[in-house]
Amino acid sequence: MDIADTPIPARHSRAMTTIVKAADAAEFLSLIPCMLGYVPTRSLVLIPFAGSRSLGAMRFDLPDGGEPDAVDRISATVIGMVCRLPDADAVAAITYTDERISTSERMPHLDLIDALGRRADACGLRTADALCVAADGWGSFLDPECPAEGRPLAALEAVSAPVEGLPDPCGDQASGAELPVVGLAQTERVAHALLALGRAVEVLCGTDGPGPNRSRGPAMDDAVPAASASASGSGDPERIDPRALAAVCALDDLPALFEQALTWQADELEPYDAAALVWCLARPSLRDIALVQWSGTLAAGDEAFDAQLRWEAGEEYPVHLAMQLWGEGERPDADRLERALQLTRHVAACAPRDERPGALAMCAWLSWALGRSTHAEVYALEACDIEPEHGLSEIVSSFVHAGHLPDWAFRRSADGRTASEGLT
Repeated sequence: MDIADTPIPARHSRAMTTIVKAADAAEFLSLIPCMLGYVPTRSLVLIPFAGSRSLGAMRFDLPDGGEPDAVDRISATVIGMVCRLPDADAVAAITYTDERISTSERMPHLDLIDALGRRADACGLRTADALCVAADGWGSFLDPECPAEGRPLAALEAVSAPVEGLPDPCGDQASGAELPVVGLAQTERVAHALLALGRAVEVLCGTDGPGPNRSRGPAMDDAVPAASASASGSGDPERIDPRALAAVCALDDLPALFEQALTWQADELEPYDAAALVWCLARPSLRDIALVQWSGTLAAGDEAFDAQLRWEAGEEYPVHLAMQLWGEGERPDADRLERALQLTRHVAACAPRDERPGALAMCAWLSWALGRSTHAEVYALEACDIEPEHGLSEIVSSFVHAGHLPDWAFRRSADGRTASEGLT
């Protein structure tokens, strides 16, 4: 399984670009966790270069020793990704492993480093360095003076220090994927709000509810959970909660709702606000509108809403909107994606378990769009554990397993930075 993590930083001006010079290999290794935001484990990390400037960092799972062609396959995939960066002319490779140098009296994963070197050379890429951080030492495969037992890990700790302008590394590549902790009382309030919202939608709008057909999406169609519209809330079965009525009114203008949702405090969601988003994200046609809008603009959401209605009337769905869903459209605003991800993480956390797959799938796509494929797979697998064969979740999982990243991860932004740029 190939998992690539390519950080997409928030928008910066050129004046804000962090420039850090590494004096030697030890200092260079100490900076990589700052580039990634975490300390990689059991990983291959590639640092592409344009001259002496790094173009970011890509993390992959180390190949499974049980697959005979894994080394060659992964080498071809990861060097191919570097070649998609138009300015890349060199690459540094670092393996992070639990294996010990002392066990075999040489640094582990030499076969992988050799394969990467051959691929890089065939593609016209210079190998800037090839390093290994093992359980009992570190060293460079290209350093003829490196001791057979490697260099002491203490040398890396000695140069580790916070880097101004870059976040301190926290955990490893899997850290931070856990959903926020939400109290049982909040989950119950959202569950009751969902029941009341479903009843209000059925009474006021019929079973299909407001907006485009809730069960169909042209770009990423998936199974729809059983609607909660037939369930009634607590109390008088004839009475519709006024808050549910207000939520249904908000659903009448979905792009406005999705735009307003980005301004909400994710950890202070009102039950009916959370319920409205759970309800929308469970329906592919509505979810796709949110996805296009959150990765674009309010105008894009309006266009996606109209396109969905026209598609249901038999017209073609606009190619440029579908491309955005597949990672081939315009570069999203990373800050906007981050807000959407924090929002949907909290929505998923406070939703009843059976209602979570839609929100989890959105978490998966947003994480993938931000270059966090490890997190994306966690959310996608959790969604499929609740609802097997959940369409969008399976699509994101297929992206991750194929090592497929959004096209915008390989293009420069308007200020001249690549999407994965971290250090210079």
